[in-house]
Amino acid sequence: MELTGAEILMKSLEDEGVETIFGIPGGTVIPLYDAIYDSPIKHVLVRHEQAAAHAADGFSRAGGKIGVCVATSGPGATNLVTGIATAHMDSSPMLAITGQVATDSIGTDAFQEAHILGITLPVVKHSMQLRSAEEIPQMIRDACYIASAGRPGPVVVDFPVDVQREKGVYARAEVENSPCYRAELPEDLSGMDEAAGLIRCAKRPVVIAGNGVNISGAFEQLKNFSEKLELLVATSLLGKGSLPSAHINSIGMVGMHGNAAANRALDKADVVVVVGSRLSDRSTGKQAGFARDASVIHIDLDMAEIHKNIDADVSLIGDARKILDILTGTAAGHDSAARRAWRDVVRKMEEDEPLHREANTGEIYPWQVIEALDEVLQGEAIVITEVGQHQMWAALYHNARQPRRFLTSGGLGTMGFGIPASIGAHFAKPELPIICLAGDGSAMMNIQELDTYARYNLPVKVIVLDNNCLGMVRQWQQLFYHERFSSTIYSRQPDFVKIAQGMGIEAFKAEDPALLRGAIERAVATPGPVLVHIPIPQRYNVFPMVPAGAALKEMIV
Repeated sequence: MELTGAEILMKSLEDEGVETIFGIPGGTVIPLYDAIYDSPIKHVLVRHEQAAAHAADGFSRAGGKIGVCVATSGPGATNLVTGIATAHMDSSPMLAITGQVATDSIGTDAFQEAHILGITLPVVKHSMQLRSAEEIPQMIRDACYIASAGRPGPVVVDFPVDVQREKGVYARAEVENSPCYRAELPEDLSGMDEAAGLIRCAKRPVVIAGNGVNISGAFEQLKNFSEKLELLVATSLLGKGSLPSAHINSIGMVGMHGNAAANRALDKADVVVVVGSRLSDRSTGKQAGFARDASVIHIDLDMAEIHKNIDADVSLIGDARKILDILTGTAAGHDSAARRAWRDVVRKMEEDEPLHREANTGEIYPWQVIEALDEVLQGEAIVITEVGQHQMWAALYHNARQPRRFLTSGGLGTMGFGIPASIGAHFAKPELPIICLAGDGSAMMNIQELDTYARYNLPVKVIVLDNNCLGMVRQWQQLFYHERFSSTIYSRQPDFVKIAQGMGIEAFKAEDPALLRGAIERAVATPGPVLVHIPIPQRYNVFPMVPAGAALKEMIV
């Protein structure tokens, strides 16, 4: 039986196991949406294409599967770009399907034409344009494989409207027939013996666990590696949750706003084992000052990350699960007394420079909100953040107990990520409560998606920490620009409670510290979506903080 190209594409997605897609219809995807009408795949209608991309990203991060978003040509497609770039920077598998003008109009500046393949070229893992109905099954199979194989990332599939209408016969494709197929992951373990020897002899070792641990599912291997070899583990921002925050060997996040003890430990380490982290500037500080006296062992699936930011003394390319399993055995025989003494030194650092907790003066402080959330939820939730000061407070104070339960935009730092990403996280993990922690500035970036919450009755609880400013930029202006607060402090604020209520969402304000836990309990217990507006002191900054261009040890505590 002949099908339209649009129907073939939907059938191809079904065969790839896709159950949910996020998007908005438009002129050049009308045939596709006509096919969606009869498809068993659930379509989630959002209010902005950027939100569709972030929702697909949140779906991927929470559930570990490909997230799929759809937009029409021209402005619809270009509205996806920020979400595609966010997924690219954080290695999230995503399929972005964009409508396109008819093939004979491409290149003529037709109405709502945009060269989306060229526009997205620097921020995708791959991109392709469908040119005939018969090639759709193979290309969709290839796109899904490329997005998820090895180091994941976004793939753009551009779909001209005439190809959507074209008739053809569906035949399931096999990825093994594609030139993109690789039977095995890239691997180079030639440095294994040297790495094992360095770890075995180390007196002051530190592990940095990055997002690659979460992506590869190497949580148990990391835990075993840490426990058997008595290794302290710090994380990057996106590595948070790869080892439980309360684990005896966990020393918290490293970097610009990392835990003081984690940053100090890196400065004094003799061996640093990096697992699945690209060692960005936000993690390392001044690169010349990073772990100056340590041998660096870099474990990553992507060989392009080796030596890119920090020179490694030893590199191991491959699956983190396999590599950590091997090292746990081959690096055995360490000096246990020295490791325990090192752990005691780092714990003393934590006591000397603890996380800042200002005394209660009748105001609610952000750390109180995050700790109240942890007490109420007991780790049984996915915590998603927007981007800004609240994001760093969450990274510092939130007790992440399991992997894929702390989701945030790291590499691109996208304000507007959290609210729509929470939509995708819910559809990936509907059994879990979803908490979206937002600042007043970032909440406004995609606040229209509260309507999506209401339409689908999503049980997402949005906590808006409102300091009446663009807090992170205001903090920099205070510390480094002589308190010249240029365009960062608002002269007025919208009423977040009324906005939420106008969208059909339960909402209330919480201002009394004594009633904070009760407010959190009320939000969690209320069925459906809830927004809680919590004013916090504008003067409250994120510390520790490493100034731009400074080494980790030069942090302001």
